[in-house]
Amino acid sequence: MREFIGRKTLLTGEVGTGKTKFLARFIEYLLESGYEKEVTLIDMAPNRFQGVGGSVKEYLKDLGGIRYLRPPIVYAPRLMGRDALEVSRYCEENRKNIEPLLDTYILNPTNILLINDLTIYLHTGDLEKMLKAIELSKTFMATAYSGVKLRDDKGSGISEREKTVTDKLKEKMDLVIHFYE
Repeated sequence: MREFIGRKTLLTGEVGTGKTKFLARFIEYLLESGYEKEVTLIDMAPNRFQGVGGSVKEYLKDLGGIRYLRPPIVYAPRLMGRDALEVSRYCEENRKNIEPLLDTYILNPTNILLINDLTIYLHTGDLEKMLKAIELSKTFMATAYSGVKLRDDKGSGISEREKTVTDKLKEKMDLVIHFYE
């Protein structure tokens, strides 16, 4: 895990491929190595819904002294929304709930920034704000959905935006690790 220190890493893959579990293992390494005061974890993942999603806390109960930021509620837009309007509404609610957490980090950054399920924010969120947060960190690791199981966005267009924005984000990374089923 030491090879990830000082690098920008994006973990991509289909639902259920182990991205969050890997992030949790990296957190364990950081805790064991004495980095906990240098870490901010922004947990953007919705609670597990229809077998999809899940907080880092489902894999790691003790986060030590890590600064843990999580919105009060996160929606799974494509699974919960019944039509394009509802999917878009859930995405916008997520953006409104998550953006203050990014602002908190930007105003008071730590050396290490970890994000679970950053694509939830990027459905409608500001890529430039995300990139600013990433640039403020010396070490960055995040999970990002990339697959076909959640492709049906009820005509909202978020799946295409998610792919486009994630591809732009990949260009800024030192490492992109894709998890396969």
